[in-house]
Amino acid sequence: MDLEFQDVRAEVKGIMCTGRLKFTEQNIVFKNVKTGKVEQLTSSDIEFVNWQKLVGTCGIRIFLKNGNLHRYCGFNESDQDKIAKYFKNTYRLDMLEKELAIKGWNWGSTKFNGSILSFDIGNLTAFEIPLNNVSQCTTGKNEVTLEFHQNDETPVSLCEMRFHIPSAELAGDQDPVDAFHDQVMKQASVISISGDAIAIFREMQCLTPRGRYDIKVFQTFFQLHGKTFDYKIPMTTVLRLFILPHKDGRQIFFVVSLDPPIKQGQTRYHYLVLLFNMEEETSIELPFTDEEIETKYAGKLTKELSGPTYEVLAQVMKAIVNRKITTPASFKGHSGTSAIGCSYKAAAGYVYPLERGFIYIHKPPIHIRFEEISSVNFARGGGSTRSFDFEIELKNGVIHTFSSIEKEEYGSLYDFINAKKLRVKNTGKSDKPAYTGDDYGDSDNEAEPDAYLARVKREGQERDEDDDDDSDESTDEDFNPEGQESDVAEEFDSNPSTTESESGNEEGGSGEKKEKKEKKKKDKRPKSAKTISEKPRKSKKAKKPDDGRPKRAATAYMIWFNEARDEIKSDNPGISFVEIAKKGGELWKKMSTSEKSKYEEKAAKSKEEYMKAMKEFKESGGGTESSKESKKSSKKPSSQKKVSTPVKSGSFISKEFIESDDDSSLSESDDKSNNKTKSKKKSSDDSSDDKKSPVKFKKTKDESSKSKRKKESSDGSSEEEKSKSMKKSKSDSEDDDIDESSGSASDASDSD
Repeated sequence: MDLEFQDVRAEVKGIMCTGRLKFTEQNIVFKNVKTGKVEQLTSSDIEFVNWQKLVGTCGIRIFLKNGNLHRYCGFNESDQDKIAKYFKNTYRLDMLEKELAIKGWNWGSTKFNGSILSFDIGNLTAFEIPLNNVSQCTTGKNEVTLEFHQNDETPVSLCEMRFHIPSAELAGDQDPVDAFHDQVMKQASVISISGDAIAIFREMQCLTPRGRYDIKVFQTFFQLHGKTFDYKIPMTTVLRLFILPHKDGRQIFFVVSLDPPIKQGQTRYHYLVLLFNMEEETSIELPFTDEEIETKYAGKLTKELSGPTYEVLAQVMKAIVNRKITTPASFKGHSGTSAIGCSYKAAAGYVYPLERGFIYIHKPPIHIRFEEISSVNFARGGGSTRSFDFEIELKNGVIHTFSSIEKEEYGSLYDFINAKKLRVKNTGKSDKPAYTGDDYGDSDNEAEPDAYLARVKREGQERDEDDDDDSDESTDEDFNPEGQESDVAEEFDSNPSTTESESGNEEGGSGEKKEKKEKKKKDKRPKSAKTISEKPRKSKKAKKPDDGRPKRAATAYMIWFNEARDEIKSDNPGISFVEIAKKGGELWKKMSTSEKSKYEEKAAKSKEEYMKAMKEFKESGGGTESSKESKKSSKKPSSQKKVSTPVKSGSFISKEFIESDDDSSLSESDDKSNNKTKSKKKSSDDSSDDKKSPVKFKKTKDESSKSKRKKESSDGSSEEEKSKSMKKSKSDSEDDDIDESSGSASDASDSD
C-alpha cells in the first residue's frame, strides 16, 4: 500500500519547494508543484532515514548510499508513527529521531560524511551543509571560505561562510586548513573551465537572452560565451528540452528550460531559446574513446556526429543531461504545421500544443502543463470576428490570453482540447452567451448579433423608464403675481370655491391656455443626462445637527453586554464582531430573572437620569432651533409663494378690504377709489352674474358695520341707538350705490 502526503516542502538550493511526496515499494517520488519536476529515490539506494523536529513542523532526512542527502518537511507529529511503520515494513529500515543542538555556540567540530559537512556541538548537530551547493572554496591563514551557488528564487540567500581552523599543536604531514579544503573540493560543485570542452558550437543565434553566443558543452555545465555576457549553467539546472518547428517550415526552435533560472541584472531567464536554420549542418568529433562513450553514455553518442546543427546539439545535451526531448504532439493546424500564430500581450509569437501542455515562443517563453490548467475559454476577439482569443485559466487564478488567432485554427484546436479532456468554459467576454463555430462569422453579416448594440439599447430602455417615473413628480411653477387664482389661495383661504358662472365666463378662455402652458412646461422639463455606465445615485440623508441633546438611556441588555464583551472575547479567541453579538444574545436569553434584575435596575436609574436631563435641556431652550429647521426642511411647497391678490369670487374677502381699526371708517377718497375700481370691473364683465358682485360686497360691508354696532351696543348703547346706526348704515350703502352709478357713467363717458 502506497503512502502519499500533500503540501510537503523539499529543500532545493536554499529554497523550500512545495510538492507532493509519495512512498511506494520501489521508490520515493517527489513532484514539484511549481515546475512539475519529478525527483525519484530508489528504495535500494537508501542507507538510513531520520525523523527531525523543526521550527513549527517536523521533517525527515533521507541519506543515500552515494553520499547525497534529501530533506523534506511539512509533516505533523502524528505522522511519525505512520511513516516509521511504513519504512520498517516496506524498506526494512528503522527511522530514528535525530536531535539538533540549540545552544547557539559558534565553535565546535566538523565532520565530513559523503557530500554533507556537519557542524557538531558536543554530540548534537547544529547545522548541515550540502557540499554540492558550494561554488568555490578558498583558503587563508587558519581560515577557509565557502561560497555557495545563488538561487534567484529565494528572498534571502546565503552567499558565503568562513571557518576558523586553529593550528594543530602536533603538526603532522598535512596542514589542517589544506586538509579541510581538500575534503570540500572533493564534493563541491565548482564550475571551473578545466580541460577541453566536449563540443563547441560557434555563433549560435539566441533569442532569449538576445544575441549570438558560442556554446561550449562540458561534463558538468555548459557555457554561453558572447561579446558582452558570459553564462555558466550547471547541467543539474536543466529541467526540460524542446524542439519546436517554425511555422514557415525553414527554421526550428531549440528551447532549454532552467530551474533555477540564470540572471543578468534584475532580469531572470527561465528559458534559453535558440533559433536554427533547418538547412544548416555541422559535424563534430567527441574527445572520448569508444570505451568511454559506451560506459558513460550507454551508446547514446558516437565518436563522430554530423547532421543538422540543432539535431547534433540536441543529441549531445540529451546524453549529458539525461533528459527527454519534447516535441509537439500530433496536432496539425490549418497551415499544416504544429504552430498556431497568435499574440501574447504586445508580442507576436507561436503557441505549440504538446502532449502534456502548451508552450508559447518566444517573448516571453511560457510553458503551461495540463495539470496546472483549471479551464480554457474560446472568446471573441476584440473588434473583429476574423480572429478569436484563447484563454487559459490556471488553478492559482492566473489567466493567460493568446489573442488574434485565425478563426480557421478553431476546429483543430477545439478537437485537440476535447481529446485531452480539458474543461472548456464557454462564457466568453462580458458574460456573453456561449460561443459555437458559427459565432466566428464575418462581421459584415447583419444577422449576426451585436452584443454592444444590444447593451446600449437595453440601457436606453432603462433610462426611458426612469424618465417616465420622474415625469409623475411635481415641478415648480413660475412666479406669476397677476394670475387670477393661486395654489396658495386655494389651500389656505377660508372658502376658495367659485361659482360655475365665474369659472365659465371669467376663466373660460384662459383655462385652455393654462392647460396648454402646463403641458409645454412638462414637455420642456430637462431630462437628466446619463451615460451608458452611469447608475442612479442614492440620495444622501441629511445628518441631524448636534445641539447638545442628552444621550438616550441604555437598556438592561446593553448595560450587561458592554460589561460582558471582553469576557466573551477572551472565552472565544478569534471570534468575529458579528459572532460576539450573537453569542451575547444567547447568553442573555439563558440568564435568569434574578440575574437580569440588577441590570434592569441600572437601566431604570439611567432612564430617570435621562428624563431629568431632557427636561432641563428643554427648559433651557435647547432643540428649538433644530426643530424649526427640521420643520422648514420638511415643508417643500409644490410652487413658489405668490402674493395674494383680490379674487373676483364673492365667497371670501381679501385683507385689503377689511378694516383693522374698529373706530375708524372709510374716508370719502377711499370710497371713491374703491367705487372706480369696481365700476371698471363691471364694464369689463359681460355676464349678468357679475352685477351681483357689488351686492355681495355691500352685504359684507353691512356685516362689518353690524359687527361695529354690536361692539358699541356692548358698551352700553340703547336699542334706539342701534336702530339709528342701522338706518345710518343703510343710507351709507345707498350713497355708495349712487356713487357707483355716477362713477360708472363717468367711466362710460371717458371710454366714449
